[in-house]
Amino acid sequence: MAILQISDFDVSYVTKRRPPFQAVKNANLTIGEGEIVGLVGESGSGKSTLGNAAIRLLDPPGTITRGTTVFMGTDITRMTEDQLRAIRWKELATVFQSSMNSLNPVINIEKQFIDTIQAHTRQSDAEARRRAEEVLEVVNIEPTFLKFFPHELSGGMKQRVALALSLVLEPKFLLLDEPTTGLDVVVQQTILDNLKIAQRHYQFAVLMISHDLGAIMEIADRVVVMYEGELVDDQPAQQLLQSPKHPYSKMLLDSYKLLWVTPDELDPNAGTKKIGDVSGASAIVPPDRTQSVVLTVRNLNKTFSRRRGFKTTTVDAVKDVSFQLERGRITALVGQSGSGKSTIARLITGIEHPTSGSIMFGATDVATLRGKSLKEYRAHIQMVFQDPYSALNPAHTILHSLMRPLQNYKRMSAAQARARAVEMLEQVGLTPATRFMDKNPHQLSGGQRQRVVVARALAPDPEIIIADEPTSMLDVSIRAEILEVLNRLVRDTDIAMLFVTHDLLSARLLADEIMVLNQGRVVESGKAEEIIANPQDPYTKLLLSSIPNPFVELGTTAAD
Repeated sequence: MAILQISDFDVSYVTKRRPPFQAVKNANLTIGEGEIVGLVGESGSGKSTLGNAAIRLLDPPGTITRGTTVFMGTDITRMTEDQLRAIRWKELATVFQSSMNSLNPVINIEKQFIDTIQAHTRQSDAEARRRAEEVLEVVNIEPTFLKFFPHELSGGMKQRVALALSLVLEPKFLLLDEPTTGLDVVVQQTILDNLKIAQRHYQFAVLMISHDLGAIMEIADRVVVMYEGELVDDQPAQQLLQSPKHPYSKMLLDSYKLLWVTPDELDPNAGTKKIGDVSGASAIVPPDRTQSVVLTVRNLNKTFSRRRGFKTTTVDAVKDVSFQLERGRITALVGQSGSGKSTIARLITGIEHPTSGSIMFGATDVATLRGKSLKEYRAHIQMVFQDPYSALNPAHTILHSLMRPLQNYKRMSAAQARARAVEMLEQVGLTPATRFMDKNPHQLSGGQRQRVVVARALAPDPEIIIADEPTSMLDVSIRAEILEVLNRLVRDTDIAMLFVTHDLLSARLLADEIMVLNQGRVVESGKAEEIIANPQDPYTKLLLSSIPNPFVELGTTAAD
């Protein structure tokens, strides 16, 4: 029996300044009782718009222009706000993409559960607390955490609390909108495992929206593919793997398979030309071009202190880490959130200073740099950030964002900087450059924005690029493209790269060497293929086992 039936559904965004944009076109989708349906597609395909509009949570200027959503026999599109409030939480609930940050920061977890329960029932505080303990147990959280505030929980734990909160009144239907985005693979696997346990326990139906094909295949009974506002494929999960009906479905599967190919299957010589030299001097003398080693880290330690009242606690974020970065090679630093990866990146760039140990760039100890000399050093080391949506100034054009570092670091004239910006855009595959230069960031796709971020990092002709989770916010098809761009740039320009990631799969595809970081300490390091093929440390094995691979059950390999 169908619990939710979406029929002939159209959704448009209507504003006074622009023509209406139709985001969802003639969508038809049925979800049965206790069924888990995955809705997959790239960013901007209309997934979240469809899900939110179907249960009347779409914000203006989004408008349902045609169609119905029948939930348990009643058309939601015709309900009043009072009728909707009566069924929300009790009959249908939602876990949003940003639910980790949607918990009220000023009241503890217990109070948030009690408020939710008492808004819909007549339970006492004691009864509501017992109910909160029951549902937290389902998602593997101890009752003691009820007294915690959201900021005292990890990202994964906050997401599990949000999941438990959505289930506290035992709804019949749950909408999950990108519930694992931004989480490392181990935490993601934990969330998916908790969701499966909860679904078996309460037997609710699920519509899980995601751009992550691996996560969808891990949990869904049926997979629906969305492309440019249309539902183009709808099949049982295993059947979709074997025989995708639509070219876009096949492209998604092929893109995910690409992440399982070996690095030597990539063409390091394909694509772009080498960046030419640009004049500009620095007081920091980089390592000689004849030397392969660009940066040497020895016995690096970083301890943070935190004072709460009269008590001071310390956290050892980085413990005795040593490694080298070499020209034309990519070193991956892999670990969960909180393992110390980003702290190491901040130490290398001079944002943080080490407690002990050294970071040698040529003959220069980075830890001693301050002021002007630190700014000069940063011309030699550039960052590619995780989130392309916030890394670029929304008020400036792409050309402006690329010209500024050229003028600041290389002292170029406007004409020189413009010509160089064109070269950099073409270097990262945005051709013709004139098509992108005068646009603002919001006019580009996520993948195009990340290419611009990479191009901007190349502006000062750096010796080193630190790529901090550069693909974690991107769709799987775009992720593969960005990894190829980074790979070509390193091989073509002889730059050294530190690739910071929680994803061993991406590290395997891109890196020459892998360092596995756990609780601030390197527990395993070596050649990428050897680490993946024969991991020695239990933590490395855990990271590998947490990566969803839907092709294993089919007996397929990357070469298939």
